[in-house]
Amino acid sequence: MKKIAIIPTLLTLGNAVCGFAAIAYAGKIDQIDAPKPNEFYLALSGWLIVAAMIFDALDGYVARLARSASKFGAELDSLCDAISFGVAPAFILLRLGPGWESPLWHQTLLIVATIYMVCAVLRLARYNVIEATAENASGKKFRGLPSPAAAGCIASLAVLRGEVMQRWPSLDPVALGGVVQAWATFGALVVALLMVSRVPYPHVTKHILRGRRHFDHLILLVLAAGVLALIQDLALVLVFWGYVVYVLGHTAWVRIRHQEPVAASQ
Repeated sequence: MKKIAIIPTLLTLGNAVCGFAAIAYAGKIDQIDAPKPNEFYLALSGWLIVAAMIFDALDGYVARLARSASKFGAELDSLCDAISFGVAPAFILLRLGPGWESPLWHQTLLIVATIYMVCAVLRLARYNVIEATAENASGKKFRGLPSPAAAGCIASLAVLRGEVMQRWPSLDPVALGGVVQAWATFGALVVALLMVSRVPYPHVTKHILRGRRHFDHLILLVLAAGVLALIQDLALVLVFWGYVVYVLGHTAWVRIRHQEPVAASQ
């Protein structure tokens, strides 16, 4: 059983390696001697964050399957998550563009990226202390937006910015970069605050990987994958930002409905 524990540990380390690689490739943007264009490195750094998410989902699943989950694995997972879903997205956020060459805007972007990184680390620490206990480990919901989903929001914009410019080189890079940069700046602040909020977010990987699924569930997944493949430039944006906005809107709607009878009685 101890030998099997090596596999989830390697998967967890693969998460950190992808996060580090995302930082390294994002750092090549605007380098004069870089062999590839900026758009290539931007999109690649975003995809590496997605790869880190896959490793993060698989390590816990494999550990539970092999019955080798441990405190060491949980702590290692959080350390790797801090790199891949905290530092790496914040650095990619700084590299998004080119956009407006305003010193005030770049200072704002730096502040937002710092807030994002801090909130991601706080989110992971809170999870270790409060949520990752024996009685909560099997829960199907998170308290606050999970850090991988928040990182996916930033990564999806990097992929969008990079792949759209590679697919449609005639587009104005400054205009597109400005739109993405504005979206990323304000959006990153929102997802950063959601990470340290108490808004309940469903555990998507547990819904997918655990339990038996009907054939209709498989058909829906295949159809969804097909639709996303047709609009691959926007696929990640729709998945991650749709998850954030839908759950937030649904939670707000439920709370408003629960408050209506109280308001009427008063």
